[in-house]
Amino acid sequence: MWKFTIRRMLIVIPQIILLSVLVFVLAKMMPGDALTGQLDPDASQESIDNIREKLGWNDPWYQQYGNWVVDLSKGDLGQSFTYKMPVTELIGQRLKNTVWLSLFSVILIYVISVPLGIISGRYNDSILDHAITGYTYLGFATPLFIFALVMLWVFGYHFGWFPTSGSVAPGMEPGSLEYVMSRFKHLLLPSISLALIGVVGTVQYLRSEIIDTKQKDFITTARAKGASESRVYNRHILRNSLLPIAAFFGYEVVNLISGTIFVEMIYGYPGMGQLFLEVIQLRDYSVVTSLVLLYGIAAVVGTLLSDITLSIVDPRIRIK
Repeated sequence: MWKFTIRRMLIVIPQIILLSVLVFVLAKMMPGDALTGQLDPDASQESIDNIREKLGWNDPWYQQYGNWVVDLSKGDLGQSFTYKMPVTELIGQRLKNTVWLSLFSVILIYVISVPLGIISGRYNDSILDHAITGYTYLGFATPLFIFALVMLWVFGYHFGWFPTSGSVAPGMEPGSLEYVMSRFKHLLLPSISLALIGVVGTVQYLRSEIIDTKQKDFITTARAKGASESRVYNRHILRNSLLPIAAFFGYEVVNLISGTIFVEMIYGYPGMGQLFLEVIQLRDYSVVTSLVLLYGIAAVVGTLLSDITLSIVDPRIRIK
């Protein structure tokens, strides 16, 4: 077990290094730069060149990358040209909103998908099963941004049950009960939109696991020994089918990375996803590279956690 974990962690290190190189190089290949549109149109080319020289943008890319890595190791992500503040402070303001959105969405995904998957797998080929699988097929075919727009229009604008933008109502005192409830109300609709689409993969996987486990030889043996149907289902079928679902947490985090970007933009939710799309349009390199690297590391770590959890659940996949 420890050998497998150490091997997987060692593999992650070159992945992150390669990711950082790709992120930096691709950001430098973007047309224009952070000074585009920020300077006085009457500024001379000489003054612009002096600014670029001072910032080190005329150095070879590998030298710029080395300086960037050194600053990263010190916790310095640079300065945002658009927001005129340190990138660490800017991301820190948005990070907690995205973390809460992702965490609440993952909780909803499991709360919804596990009961649906159990019902669909236990009563396969029933009317309930057909209804649930029909929903999952529809979910697979529906783009998240379309579904989020429909949810926003129906429950935000038409019925007015939820706020349509922001993360908290203005004028609330931080720490008060009204502040907490306002944040929760703003969080609810984006999380539900993410969860209702995010459940489809877990429901299908759990259904397939239950149906497959019901046909195993040890289930036939348990029934032949006179075990009751409820005992066979709860002690053997359900337990063996639910274990791999626990390992899906890391993959759910990876899937939510792209989902939160679109949902935050659609709902005007001030998280890292909304910030990411804004700074791409404004060519704010420091923020773009930091966010892409952060998303990439989250994806790599999420996959690592899932692999380690799967190795605990099913020792057969461990690398000898």
